Amino acid sequence: MPMVCLSDFEDYAKQYLPKTTWDFFAAGADECCTREDNILAYKRIRFRPRMLRDMSVIDTKTTLLGTEISFPVGIAPTGFHQLAWPDGEKSTARAAAAMNTCYITSTYSTCAVEEIAAAAPRGFRWFQLYIHRNRALTAQLVQRVEALGFQGLVLTADLPYTGKRRADIHNNFQVPPHMKVKNFEGNFEENICTEYGLPPNFIDPSINWNDIYWLKSLTRLPIIVKGILTREDADLAARHGVQGIIVSNHGGRQLDGGPATIDALVEVVDMVQDKMEVYLDGGIRTGSDVLKALALGAKCVFIGRPVLWGLTYKGEEGLREVLQILHDELRLSMALAGCSPPVIIRGHSRNTALEMALKSARKPETTNKKPQVTERSRGQSLMHSLLAERYVNERNA
Repeated sequence: MPMVCLSDFEDYAKQYLPKTTWDFFAAGADECCTREDNILAYKRIRFRPRMLRDMSVIDTKTTLLGTEISFPVGIAPTGFHQLAWPDGEKSTARAAAAMNTCYITSTYSTCAVEEIAAAAPRGFRWFQLYIHRNRALTAQLVQRVEALGFQGLVLTADLPYTGKRRADIHNNFQVPPHMKVKNFEGNFEENICTEYGLPPNFIDPSINWNDIYWLKSLTRLPIIVKGILTREDADLAARHGVQGIIVSNHGGRQLDGGPATIDALVEVVDMVQDKMEVYLDGGIRTGSDVLKALALGAKCVFIGRPVLWGLTYKGEEGLREVLQILHDELRLSMALAGCSPPVIIRGHSRNTALEMALKSARKPETTNKKPQVTERSRGQSLMHSLLAERYVNERNA
């Protein structure tokens, strides 16, 4: 039976992976409310498609910090890819390079960064970083990835401590003994390591905004902060001179009860405007989900669990299929929504039709008093009145 959509890969992975591995990949924090809402939030959003727009040419290309990719879907950082496929992150890197998109390599890779770079020497890669208590070890890792040609540094900001993932606790999840976090191989005694193959309390919980300046002292790579969900933190990111934000709640694996990322996107985009690029991960399952995120302001989205499902199916080939399905679904959604060619979607471009949608959601004025529109109601109006009109040709910008 052909694999038609991402849920087909999910079903395959659930059937063929060991239960403890499936539960580890699927796990959310606590009651998994945020994990589920990441997906459900997209179903609350509706398009207002436009017709007779000449869709004979559709262009899905975009750029991330000046580097062109074939379509605005990248690979989010997830660890332990060898749990899904023997070649692990090497297969991931090759699939990303074949599809000409960005792969954010996880600190917790089961292949060393040198192996990943060698597997796809022309690939476009960023590196996801946790700052560890041993700052010298962190500094060495940053310098390693810069020397290997990684083009960006993604600082994960939402993990001072690991969230409570009940399934892993029930299963007593342990990384198999033959599997290592290869970027730190030889740095620790194995008998003191936790279920994730690293010492307990390895990540530094004291990290703060001043650590952005410390990272800048180590590297010339652009810094992207992953885990932003509020306008206040988006403003702080801009003030500290980072080059990008990934709106993320760690796939619902950290704080349960936080917002779905697509719901948080609007206030982040409205705050930063043109100061930096804004990306998103969490809950992307279809090409129309991608289009919704782009229309609400994301420059690109990143997928996590679907990558692991694709690897489980057929390694590099399976992941390429996952990415190709999203590419084709995005292209079709753009055509049916009436996105004029050649189009690169830039959600921070405000237009009159969008403002009219906001006004239509407000109560009629009965007095001379100007109606109050809160950030919350404004965001809800956007969620329910999404327009496929928020598109401009970046080449003419």
